[in-house]
Amino acid sequence: MLIEEIMNENVISLSPEHSVKDALQVMRDKKIRHIPLLNNDNILVGIVTDRDLKETIPSLFSDNGEQHIYDTKLAEVMTQDPIIGHPMDFVEEAAVTFYDNHIGSLPIVSNNKLVGIITETDLLYKYIELTGAHQPGSQLEVRVPDVPGILFEVSKIFHEQKSNVLSVLVYPDKENEMSKILVIRVKTMNPLTIIQGLKDSGFDVLWPNVPGITL
Repeated sequence: MLIEEIMNENVISLSPEHSVKDALQVMRDKKIRHIPLLNNDNILVGIVTDRDLKETIPSLFSDNGEQHIYDTKLAEVMTQDPIIGHPMDFVEEAAVTFYDNHIGSLPIVSNNKLVGIITETDLLYKYIELTGAHQPGSQLEVRVPDVPGILFEVSKIFHEQKSNVLSVLVYPDKENEMSKILVIRVKTMNPLTIIQGLKDSGFDVLWPNVPGITL
């Protein structure tokens, strides 16, 4: 999946000449936490976040006469030359960028123009959609040998049971490097026959561990 498929194209932006007060007002009104900053040529030059503003503004209980901070230009508090993405980047690559750089948003730039933005929340929602976690169903965890064709062998059981698979994730097995863990979400609230079919075929069902169903 490409970033252009999930990015928000209606990006709200300000300029470095706007004030902290301006940014606070926009974040409050639009319910956002990240604002890209563009120069007079509409080129991305920075980004300001709610965290930046919290570190800048005085405490609500402060009585030290620092209210002028609200007039501070965003140029003084913004993150300059922020990390950016491209619409044709893969969502998985963006997720790694978020993880490696501990950022909360990624401005999307094409031909030197800001064309969109994605946030951690966007990635989380997309993960939920891709895994089918928002749909009624059941989750199974199965330990399988790490050999070619094993996913096909497992899928035959679901075909025999006429069960719809919503998603399949593959994880390394921390206990055995010769195995993998399949996390399978199926569109049924009662996976007992599937579990029995997996066990009858010699697969190790880790979850759910249903009493009374044995190999």
